[in-house]
Amino acid sequence: MLHIVVDAMGGDNAPAEIVKGAVLALNERKDFGIILTGDENLVRAELGKYKYDASRVEVIHCSEVITNDDVPTHAVRSKRDSSLVVGLKQLKERDDVGGFVSAGSTGAVLTGGIMFVGRLKGVQRPALCPAIPNVRGGVTLLCDCGANAECKPAYLAQFGIMASAYAKAAFGIQNPRVGLLTNGTEEHKGDPLHQEAHGLMKDLQSIDFAGNIEGRDIMYGDVDVAVADGFSGNIALKSIEGCGKTVGDLLSKEFRKSFGSKLAYLCARKQVGKLKYMLDYNRFGGSVFLGLKKVVIKSHGSSKAKSITPSVLQAVDAYRGNLIGMLADMLAETAPEGADE
Repeated sequence: MLHIVVDAMGGDNAPAEIVKGAVLALNERKDFGIILTGDENLVRAELGKYKYDASRVEVIHCSEVITNDDVPTHAVRSKRDSSLVVGLKQLKERDDVGGFVSAGSTGAVLTGGIMFVGRLKGVQRPALCPAIPNVRGGVTLLCDCGANAECKPAYLAQFGIMASAYAKAAFGIQNPRVGLLTNGTEEHKGDPLHQEAHGLMKDLQSIDFAGNIEGRDIMYGDVDVAVADGFSGNIALKSIEGCGKTVGDLLSKEFRKSFGSKLAYLCARKQVGKLKYMLDYNRFGGSVFLGLKKVVIKSHGSSKAKSITPSVLQAVDAYRGNLIGMLADMLAETAPEGADE
């Protein structure tokens, strides 16, 4: 049976929300098992609150935890019995393990993923790729959103290749349209980095390049993939998250202001619910760490169960959709200039 490793001690709400989310995922789908890494006493205490198929759950005791206060590289090297490191080792060493999910330190997940799982052949820089809800009712994949603050043009071109493979494997998008995030849609816009990246992506035969896009196009444009350097992508992601939360809070305040506004809410309740649902990025899980030899999902540090559940199912779908195989095939077909192994 396929197993997904979940770092039960990673994140602000561990282990309670992490374990709850994993159990909810188990109860939603019957075709996989869960391996929880962490303090066994704490993990089993949380498991005892729920009904689930115990034959599909394994708990591996870990005596250490990597926190956001730890220096990622040092922590990964020194805390070898941490829930994060042990989980990544399980991912690397076991053939029945197809994916890993953690809401822990982003830097530690990135460092540990490269150190223990390793990069696919030809990958210059792995990248974080979350799914952003869009007005078409689907998602736009944002790649990269924080793994690589400084990029070369060839990195951006390869992000487009990797995110296209992800769109096909996990979301069934047969011919993903790829846009390059910059400060204008005209071909000449952007700094030298983005201008050169535009030229590389335009010449790629393995992706459907739609040209430059602006920040507003991530949620509204006619693209399935938005390619960005990690610095710009992270700002875009956090801005989108903040906008969604702001809209939800403003609506709640407005509809509570008076008796009339409460009556108006009763008439618009269905539409407001749809809007909040559309803006809720948590329902799509975490960010896939594209470019590794196995599936690694980084969930938001403040994730609660409703975000952990789709993260686990996201790992299952990426594995069963042959994400890693598609990535390897596309990378083998295309070798952007400037590769630096």
